[in-house]
Amino acid sequence: MFFAALFIFFANIVKADEGMWILSLINKNYDDMKRQGFKLTTDDIYNINKASLKDAICGLSNESYPMGFFCSAEIVSSQGLLFTNHHCGFESIQSHSSIEHDYLTDGFWAFTKDQELSNESMCASFLVRIEDVTDRVLKDVTEDFSFEKRQSTIEKIIKEIEKEAVKGTGYNVEVVDMFAGNQYFLFVFETFKDIRLVGAPPSSIGKFGGDTDNWMWPRHTGDFSIFRVYSGPDGKPANYSKDNIPYQPKQFLPVSLKGQEKGDYAMVMGFPGTTERYLTSFGVKEQMEVLNPAAIKIRTKKLEIMRQDMDASDKVRIQYASKYAESANYWKYFIGQSKGLRKLDVVSKKQVLEKQFTEWLNKTPERQKLYGNVLSVIEKSYTENKEKSLAFQYVSEALFQGGEIIEFPLSAIQLYQALSASVPDKSTVNNIVEDLRITGKAFFKDYNVSTDKKIFTELLKMYYEDLPQTYHLEIFSSIQDKYKGDFNRFSDELFKKSIFADEKRFNSFLDKPSLKVLENDLAYKIARQVVLEYYSLSGLETNAAINAKRLFEKGIMEMQPDKLFYPDANSTMRLTYGTVGDYRPADAVDYHYYTTLAGIIEKEDPKVDEFVVAPKLKELYYKKEFGQYASSTGEMRVCFTTNNDITGGNSGSAVINGNGELVGIAFDGNWEAMSGDIAYENSLQKCINVDIRYVLFVIDKYAGAKNLIDEMKLVK
Repeated sequence: MFFAALFIFFANIVKADEGMWILSLINKNYDDMKRQGFKLTTDDIYNINKASLKDAICGLSNESYPMGFFCSAEIVSSQGLLFTNHHCGFESIQSHSSIEHDYLTDGFWAFTKDQELSNESMCASFLVRIEDVTDRVLKDVTEDFSFEKRQSTIEKIIKEIEKEAVKGTGYNVEVVDMFAGNQYFLFVFETFKDIRLVGAPPSSIGKFGGDTDNWMWPRHTGDFSIFRVYSGPDGKPANYSKDNIPYQPKQFLPVSLKGQEKGDYAMVMGFPGTTERYLTSFGVKEQMEVLNPAAIKIRTKKLEIMRQDMDASDKVRIQYASKYAESANYWKYFIGQSKGLRKLDVVSKKQVLEKQFTEWLNKTPERQKLYGNVLSVIEKSYTENKEKSLAFQYVSEALFQGGEIIEFPLSAIQLYQALSASVPDKSTVNNIVEDLRITGKAFFKDYNVSTDKKIFTELLKMYYEDLPQTYHLEIFSSIQDKYKGDFNRFSDELFKKSIFADEKRFNSFLDKPSLKVLENDLAYKIARQVVLEYYSLSGLETNAAINAKRLFEKGIMEMQPDKLFYPDANSTMRLTYGTVGDYRPADAVDYHYYTTLAGIIEKEDPKVDEFVVAPKLKELYYKKEFGQYASSTGEMRVCFTTNNDITGGNSGSAVINGNGELVGIAFDGNWEAMSGDIAYENSLQKCINVDIRYVLFVIDKYAGAKNLIDEMKLVK
């Protein structure tokens, strides 16, 4: 009995590393957090009445969708200085780069605030409060409701809650469902719109290892960039203005110089994007057999084309750097995820749970009535929609994310609608035209027509050849009849004539906008057809299947009443906790928990862009000029691993020690655990972080930006 109890105790400790916990409910985990080394209180993490750690964490987004967080970040000074990943700031760094000012290659550093660079659409949102509104949302909802009645009732209450929450505040608010619609939480954010680039290391540091090392350990990437949040003179959010002042946060993170050792407590706070931990075996099969193979095939071709053109031209390299990185990141992820799902036999593990669920529900008539057909409905949905799911993946990957000549024309939809009016309003048309001039200028700055033409042609042809005729666009009939099935001939004409393929033609059109020109433009025609096909396929699941998934999650939680459940990630703020440590990915392979600057020197290959080492960095290494940033053993540590539960969106998240101090910036997961978004594997799952001392070392010793070091509160 003693050994059984001991096993259960240690098993619970290990399992606690899994979980993306809602901050307002973190008290449920407090005892376990303390056991692992947390020294503060839950009020120090989340408190709506006084400053807490939540006030130092923010989500990064675009102004068009302030709640659509693509990365996480943290405030590290009383003047709004913000740390995130290099790959999170990559698009901003790229947008400011040119052949004359190649910040991607050379890096960028602002030594005074007037040198900082504004970023037109970038936003940073800080959490004000979280409120569990489940009881209010579901107060009048019963399981006897039809799906339609249930949704309409819920949507009505959500609108009321959001309207009340935002009234007189200027905040952004959103009620978000958890556990597939079994719980609901209100999230309230204050969003700042003036975010300026302060510093970025050269890509030889910020992207060291490139695609080769992406998702891999050991890692030696200095994946960080620095921004500053600005507010209006009154401290409130404001659009960019020279009169704005550095944001004075309620809380900022002290930065630790002590470093982390094996077994030390570590927690990550940020905005994880999407997980599917409650996915059934049927969904896992679809991911492995349908969705991932399609995405990998499409992205492989797209990346080959981009890489060829980028290698041949510095201009194209700069133009497509961000686009390539974005596409390559999840291309490799899909490969790793499929491999991981197979290796860990996730389908079988899901089937075991589903068998337990079936046995449990069959024990009472009440459960049989509510849950009896849940799994059969879900299975039927996947079986019947297999072909449609593949088509939807192709629309998303090969068309929307294929040639930009498909996506860019969609920016003119509002103009099309305005020109379609019986009597077009001149003022409305003029306003839209002026917005399109700005959009077009930004688009063509990073657009190479030759590259896009190749991508468009190859992926359109792939779509045509790989999908049944049922899912073919109208334009394919014209390609077969008029162009004898020659996609290259069709593409030649489209790019020769379309107003969206040439900046001069585009601006000439805006000088004299014409409905007829838009209607006859081949690129615009295809864009509209793609949109129609996208929406025709986007509602794949029946209402019954959606409801069945909700009931499955509800039943699983009911079946295991003593288990502490966490909801899937959905871009809401979460906390994960665990410890620093190494891991064993395969037989006879043991990975140490940290890497050093010596490893960068070992990996150096001047002939391969991904492994070029800057001369000054080498000089600092050989002279051992690490300053106060060296470890107790005299090493310059670069990255370290923890067992924190993270996913996409967590990039840039603060890694915080038991005292509430910043020790690193999370930037990746490990290759062996790419299945983690669907099935967390405790023995393999690792969070890869850049050591904050390496960040400070690069800022201080490499860049000489002592002004930034002086802003921070360094804790020795």
